[in-house]
Amino acid sequence: MLTLTLKAEPKQRVDLSPLSGAPHLTVAEIAALKVWSGKKTLRMDELFQIEGEDTSRWVIRNANAKLDCIGKDGEDLDITVEGDAGAYLGMGLRSGRIRVTGNADLFAGCEMRGGLIQIDGNAGDFLGAALPGNKRGMRGGIVLVKGNAGDRLGDEMRRGIILVEGDAGDYCASRMIAGTVAVMGSTGRYLGYGLKRGTVLLWQQPAEMLPTFGDCGAHTLAYLPLWFASLSDLDSRFAASESVFKRVRRYGGDLAAVGRGEILIRSAGA
Repeated sequence: MLTLTLKAEPKQRVDLSPLSGAPHLTVAEIAALKVWSGKKTLRMDELFQIEGEDTSRWVIRNANAKLDCIGKDGEDLDITVEGDAGAYLGMGLRSGRIRVTGNADLFAGCEMRGGLIQIDGNAGDFLGAALPGNKRGMRGGIVLVKGNAGDRLGDEMRRGIILVEGDAGDYCASRMIAGTVAVMGSTGRYLGYGLKRGTVLLWQQPAEMLPTFGDCGAHTLAYLPLWFASLSDLDSRFAASESVFKRVRRYGGDLAAVGRGEILIRSAGA
């Protein structure tokens, strides 16, 4: 295991995307890597105390929200971030695992293609979304948030699963193309705005539904317990047996867009 301990809080945000190639580098090469911080470049060993030899698995200690782009476009990564992570956590991630013990900032998991991101705290806006100007958000993998998520969760999401144990902000699953979003807590305004396809699974009745969603009645969906079973390896309430249900109320929409999406809400007593 390679341990990177942040020596002091940087004055400017730091772009750690060069670290994504660390599994193929030696410790000396990692120490010599240069990363952008504001207008300057800094060597990794100026920012971090580096210990250990195994570069296939690393831990970032004393992390804070100024450390951006952790795991960006990475493959076969195994990263634990002790503390908070900055923006673009796991952006474009292809495979591997990233766990953050604190919170993550904007655009976590945006445009990721595979792997697992687990955020033990809260996630900022645009979780699993597309970058501004792009038309495809998250395209594969799983994002698990144990706290709350901000606005625009899953915006333009194309494939994959986003699981939120807490609440989600406004425009949850907006313009979603496909995939699955599941939220155990409350959801904000404009739920499913522009939803084209895909599934939004809720534990609580939303405070409001857009008028462009039609009530399709109550259903018993036999596939839902199988879907929950596929999450059994996660360290999450989604893997708990008491979370499993199959009786839902289904709403179809958004009829202002393609309209092939669905919002499934757990039926009372299910």
